[in-house]
Amino acid sequence: MTTISTIENDPASGQPLPAGAVLLRTEPDRNCPLCPRLAGFREAARAREPNWFNSPVPSFGDPDGRLLIVGLAPGLQGANRTGRPFTGDFAGDLLYATLLEYGFAKGIYQARPDDGLTLIDCRISNAVRCVPPQNKPLPAEIGSCRQFLSATIETMPRLRAVVALGRVAHESMLKALGLRSSAAPFAHGAMHPAGALRLYDSYHCSRYNTNTRVLTPEMFRSVFARVRADLG
Repeated sequence: MTTISTIENDPASGQPLPAGAVLLRTEPDRNCPLCPRLAGFREAARAREPNWFNSPVPSFGDPDGRLLIVGLAPGLQGANRTGRPFTGDFAGDLLYATLLEYGFAKGIYQARPDDGLTLIDCRISNAVRCVPPQNKPLPAEIGSCRQFLSATIETMPRLRAVVALGRVAHESMLKALGLRSSAAPFAHGAMHPAGALRLYDSYHCSRYNTNTRVLTPEMFRSVFARVRADLG
């Protein structure tokens, strides 16, 4: 049997892997050099705000969870500042309130990584792990970071449902799963079968989308209500 080993942010230990093992790096290194533009933006943020996290933001939640939520990328003053996905900005207010409502989280969300909030049967990640200028990663950056998204999927043995927040997350998930865009077009509220998984689409829970009523809290909750009903 093939064994899957994972590496998070620590460098390789130098210890040999078991025979037949496959090494999957689920998180970039703190100084990941894969995307020069993002690395430069990250360094500038470190110089400007040395007390912020200012590193690739790791996934948060239960690796054995059945639900994975995939966002676009860390927000500059949200996850890039706090080090936890969707923590410290408006998008997190709506996301975590919804997860609490549908039993995918417990505790009290207080917009900081030490608030004690925990996820239940659920994990949160991003298509791009580093904050991009103007919240707009380039296609090459999305492609370079997909290896970590794919590894995250591969190392969640009980995964059954993925919620993609926005078109970019949806498209990156399709590539990670080997699906064609024409076979699974993005649409809010859509569900696409993908082997043992189901991919659910939602508009991103950004302040812009909610302020312009592209996404209402009711629309957002309806996606997670369906996921909860399907997972049981």
